[in-house]
Amino acid sequence: KELPLWQKVVSGIAAGAIGAAVGNPADVAMVRMQADGRLPPDQRRNYKNVFDGLVRIGREEGVFALWNGVAPTVARAMVVTASQFAAYDQIKEMLLSTGYFADNPVTHFSSGFLAGFVASCTSNPVDVIKTRIMNMKPGQYSGPIDCTIKTVQAEGIMALYKGFVPTFVRQAPFVIVTFVTLEQIKKFFAYIDSR
Repeated sequence: KELPLWQKVVSGIAAGAIGAAVGNPADVAMVRMQADGRLPPDQRRNYKNVFDGLVRIGREEGVFALWNGVAPTVARAMVVTASQFAAYDQIKEMLLSTGYFADNPVTHFSSGFLAGFVASCTSNPVDVIKTRIMNMKPGQYSGPIDCTIKTVQAEGIMALYKGFVPTFVRQAPFVIVTFVTLEQIKKFFAYIDSR
């Protein structure tokens, strides 16, 4: 029996939130390392690697600084995971109901591609805000809502979709491979159980 859409969304939200909260410290270090090259030399952090970044952030700024941006990171993960899982299942069910598609890798690929597009559309604004908060100067934004308002006022609504093409080009293959692989593993275990 297929789950209703709302249960798929809630499952994705919960899984995404937990994973993002646990992974936030590494995300903070990674975002800072990526941004370092754009900073003037006297403002660069020059972390040797992600582990050095984690230790130095904790030592120099306090352990809680490792969770800077956790709200938008969790929000992003909730949006991405919920949209990927729910969109994939709904699209797959819709394709199968047409009678033109069978439960096979072509359908899984097509569903994954479209789910990747949906996930990119829903996550890109959160990615933009999350990155800006993680890179902000102290006091630049009071939180994600303030950052969103200031970004839209200064640059327009499309600023929330900066980097959409790279996001989609990264996300679509990931979602396709994830779900094609998941479907094949499910079929393998169904085959094992039937023996």
